[in-house]
Amino acid sequence: MQQKNMEMSAPKIEDVIADGQAAQIAEMPESATPAEISQMTGPQKVAALLLALGSDWGQPIWADLNDDEVVSISVAMSELGNVTNEVTQALLMEFVSQMSMAGALLGTASSTERLLAKYLPPDRLSAIMEEIRGPAGRNMWEKLSNVQASVLASYLKNEYPQTVAVVLSKISCEHAAGVLSLFPEEFSTDVVQRMLGMGSVQRDVLEKIENTLRSEFISNLSQARQRDSHELIAEVFNSFDRQTEARFMATLEEADWEAAERIKTLMFTFDDLAKLDKSSVQTLLRKVDQNVLQLAMKGAAEPTREFFFSNMSERAGKMLRDDLEVMGPVRLKDVDEAQTGMVKTAKDLGAKGEIVITKSGGDDELVY
Repeated sequence: MQQKNMEMSAPKIEDVIADGQAAQIAEMPESATPAEISQMTGPQKVAALLLALGSDWGQPIWADLNDDEVVSISVAMSELGNVTNEVTQALLMEFVSQMSMAGALLGTASSTERLLAKYLPPDRLSAIMEEIRGPAGRNMWEKLSNVQASVLASYLKNEYPQTVAVVLSKISCEHAAGVLSLFPEEFSTDVVQRMLGMGSVQRDVLEKIENTLRSEFISNLSQARQRDSHELIAEVFNSFDRQTEARFMATLEEADWEAAERIKTLMFTFDDLAKLDKSSVQTLLRKVDQNVLQLAMKGAAEPTREFFFSNMSERAGKMLRDDLEVMGPVRLKDVDEAQTGMVKTAKDLGAKGEIVITKSGGDDELVY
């Protein structure tokens, strides 16, 4: 961490010196205690230096950190407490000293990529970095491990069984099992038999498969998996309370009526729970807290309310009706939160395959 920040911020220290702050460093008392800074962790040292640099000088460094580094340094900074002037100067001297040492600069794939990006076109830079980061197989199989089983199976079912056997033998057993289960029975049986009889794969054969996957599958995967913007907005609208949703929807209808209608069809609302089949709604009711159910029912439309009552036992339905009758006024915000919570629970259950979620009760099925 410390070396990485040295590499990133060397020009910034020169700027600090040029700005007249070198005098403060040069005047650092010899009595400053190295033992005090030797007890500091890497993130703590970086946090102290960034505090000393301030927002203007520190901004370029923050911009080069990844998310994990930002979190680590931010936590260290929040817990740093008082840092004396002597410790700050000692840290700066340690920093400058290490920067002046032979070999203090650290070359990494990331720093190399940033440098090459200034001189090379994106396509050539991408090809070079792919080679630098090699070996190709490691990156390829890691990428395949992050591809949904259904997507990978859809591509591999058109390949030779022997090729599929090699690919499945290179990814995790769990992922391979998921992909294999999605193939037609005859094809999957053929692949399994070839995996059983497969010995070591020659390097040139493996490289050919990797190159094919890279050029025909991985390179096109990001485009194929681009998320529809209407789906994204539909999920955003699902998270609004009903007043905010109505306000945004009305504005959108005026600006783009067709987009608003498409978003409405993609949204899954509390009232859509009334389209669940009997088994699914009963599973949902078992998972929902009784207090949440009462609040959600308090603000539910009558058809939706009756749907839930019809899927409860007579005793449970009567108890809920009685509870709703004696329940006083409740805040609309609390009702919205309860209904949103039930929708989220339904989506989670749908994602796990425990219930089936549909929008229209027909073939238009959405699985979350």
